[in-house]
Amino acid sequence: MRPELTPVSLGVLRVSWPVELELDGADELAMAVRETAREAFGNGTTRVEAYVDPADRPGQRVATLAGLRKEGIARGFADGQDRVVYALLAGDEPADQPMGFRAMLNALLPRKRAIGQLLVLDPDDRVLLCQLTYKTDFDLPGGVVEVGESPRLAVAREVEEELGLVVDAGPLVLTDWLPPWSGWDDALCLVFDGGVHDPGIVDSFVRQEREIRSAGFYTLEQAGERCADFTARRIAAALDALTTPGGAYTESGRPVEGPL
Repeated sequence: MRPELTPVSLGVLRVSWPVELELDGADELAMAVRETAREAFGNGTTRVEAYVDPADRPGQRVATLAGLRKEGIARGFADGQDRVVYALLAGDEPADQPMGFRAMLNALLPRKRAIGQLLVLDPDDRVLLCQLTYKTDFDLPGGVVEVGESPRLAVAREVEEELGLVVDAGPLVLTDWLPPWSGWDDALCLVFDGGVHDPGIVDSFVRQEREIRSAGFYTLEQAGERCADFTARRIAAALDALTTPGGAYTESGRPVEGPL
């Protein structure tokens, strides 16, 4: 038995195989899937895809060894059950070539969201906080780092977009790991030193009203009253780390002490 191709739409075929074939050896089956895809591309197909049960580890190994690139999860795809989506395009570099192999691994490996924030102080050590429109909590200025973007440049971009404040991000002060929370996956929050500024800069802010309701300088105590508990901990840890060479590392704003 060989892998089976099923037409999905113009130029798109779905490759599948009986689970029993996985028991005979993933390497041999993967080679058959790869050859089946190559033959299909020779006949004008532009995309070959596979949908694999998340619990089918051997099947996922077959798709990976065949050079198909992981694209994500199709939720509720088959009888309400999720499927892992793999695909190969006619123009993709083959997985037995260096560029193709790296692209296949890059699609397979986990990706973690990064958030850049800026610690901006006034001469009285008050912290610049933003009152956000999409949640009740206050937070440090900043935002999500785009794919391929430097976190340091990202935070400067976000602050300029949200407040109209042009300021260079200084050294990294704190790396804070955020565990999964309330529907969000985990993330890394990188807090950079934004320097000390006159509190009057608040009057010059041009707020992005879609996201920022207000902004101002607050004491650490006031931040604790306005921010989520993990945000307040992160701010306190960042302030403590200002004098720490190389910055500090925390998890949900808590210091990590001793061996794991």
